[in-house]
Amino acid sequence: MTYYGSKQMADSFRTVRANTIAIAEEIPEDKYSFKATPDVMSVAEMLAHVAVNPSWQIDLHRDGITHIERDMFLTRVQQSQAAEKALQTKTQILAALRDDGERFAAFLESLDEAALAATITFPPPVQPSSRTRFEMLLGTKEHEMHHRGQLMLIQRLLGQVPHLTRRRQERMAQPVAR
Repeated sequence: MTYYGSKQMADSFRTVRANTIAIAEEIPEDKYSFKATPDVMSVAEMLAHVAVNPSWQIDLHRDGITHIERDMFLTRVQQSQAAEKALQTKTQILAALRDDGERFAAFLESLDEAALAATITFPPPVQPSSRTRFEMLLGTKEHEMHHRGQLMLIQRLLGQVPHLTRRRQERMAQPVAR
């Protein structure tokens, strides 16, 4: 069985998304325009990007697409960018993170082993030229964790200690039971 099954993958994604939401809640809305450098996404742009990203994976895998052409991918990127731009406020971004995250997790739970093992192919120069649906869906979680790491660094730049760091510090401060 792949990854212990789609239920475990969904639960794992829910954990990742909950941690992203915690960061989104902790960063004040007046800091959502903050950029670590001028040529990177702002906090709001990054959170909107993470919120919208799973949607194309749902469409791709629900529709059973087995080959991704360049034009199809570019069209989907444009659609995602438009959806990201529509998320303007902290409230809208948090709602999208919650709703779209749960929609993706529920979709993951609906997949069986055969669906996860199916192969998707890509045109040159994409390498590798094929991936399983499992790899692509897991990539959604990996993508979010990448951006969450960036957001945690941004929290530090804003003078905040990320919630996961605070939890670890609290555990470390506890006396060791003998």
